[in-house]
Amino acid sequence: MVRMHALLVDDDHELARLLTEYLAPHGVSLDHVGDGARALELLGAPATFDIVLLDVMLPGIDGFEVCRRIRAEYDIPVVMLTARGEDTDRVVGLEIGADDYVPKPFNPRELLARMRAVLRRSRPASPPAAERVDVGDLSVDVPGHKATLGGRELQLTSFELRVLVALARRAGETVTREELATAVLPKLQSGARYDPSVDRSLDVHVSHLRHKLGDDAREPRRIRTVRGIGYVLVKPV
Repeated sequence: MVRMHALLVDDDHELARLLTEYLAPHGVSLDHVGDGARALELLGAPATFDIVLLDVMLPGIDGFEVCRRIRAEYDIPVVMLTARGEDTDRVVGLEIGADDYVPKPFNPRELLARMRAVLRRSRPASPPAAERVDVGDLSVDVPGHKATLGGRELQLTSFELRVLVALARRAGETVTREELATAVLPKLQSGARYDPSVDRSLDVHVSHLRHKLGDDAREPRRIRTVRGIGYVLVKPV
């Protein structure tokens, strides 16, 4: 059994108790804090967490801001938990770097499946085969979870890197939004149905990628939009 150390950030103490009891037999050790400030303190301490379960509605610093701060300093998967199930909230969570978004109430079994899927993508259980994708002066080290442009390492979120990997693997081809979403969203890899509401989030991440690649937003040369279909990472001639 693969063991996992998770940090739950939620002011619902009963939920914390129930999750602790459910997850323990499945190899998950759960630490619980009730506010974002304490969560950031723990993430800065020597204790090592594999994943953060982060509620949006927190006292003091809200979950969105906590997620932003985590993304600015740590490379750790974040699954957002919230009673706010509107599409706009889900999109915001993904835009700021969350790896998945689970609306309350949820089935603990589904949450565990989502956690495992996120970790499979971010921390492969076994050493992956070496894979480096080169597209001109852009180089993507897939198992190393990093990308360089002209030899300079790009500062990408885990979500942005997954989008770049999906495009780079098919450089020169049009990747539809549904194909891109399926490649980067764990819940779709777990069998969930594609939801077009994620398109806006993908568009935002592609926009961020263009900026970090030094691409012109009005006349992009690296990542081009195929209107109504998807995107293509252009191969140099």
